[in-house]
Amino acid sequence: MRLGKTGLTVTKPAFGALPIQRRSTDDAAAILRRAYEGGIRYFDTANSYTDSEEKIGLALSDVRGDIVISTKSQGRDYETVRRHIGLSLERMRTDYIDLFQFHMVSNWGEIDSGAYEAAMEAKQKGYVRHIGVTTHSLAFAFELVESDRFETMQYPFSYLSNEEERRLVRLCAGKD
Repeated sequence: MRLGKTGLTVTKPAFGALPIQRRSTDDAAAILRRAYEGGIRYFDTANSYTDSEEKIGLALSDVRGDIVISTKSQGRDYETVRRHIGLSLERMRTDYIDLFQFHMVSNWGEIDSGAYEAAMEAKQKGYVRHIGVTTHSLAFAFELVESDRFETMQYPFSYLSNEEERRLVRLCAGKD
């Protein structure tokens, strides 16, 4: 399936790398490799998930061209975002990040303080292919989608979502 406006094709089941930080390096590498061999091609992590990026690099660098990797940063200024992108590239043993996401953003000031500029520069240099955002604020999620500044917007939906959250889904679909 296509991931937002990115044009990236991802598998419907994805691998969220948060839990592998609690596993040994060998166990994590085996789990990641098994996921890949089982058909998963979309791996999501964050630089704050302790050593998950290193484990992804160890286990999957030889198949980098076959997978989509997204990572997230809670950096809120130019220098921190620039540094996080560099660290993610190094840790995951890759030349590019498919989807870089600003993580858990709750207001425009958090990304308009140089952080967005750093991500855009990384994109222009080819280090980042696409830029997205995550939020836990329903009201701000609507603003993010309406802004047309991001290629993806991640929000914690569930089967218990209310009508306002379902309206957000429809808006996302309408905005691609």
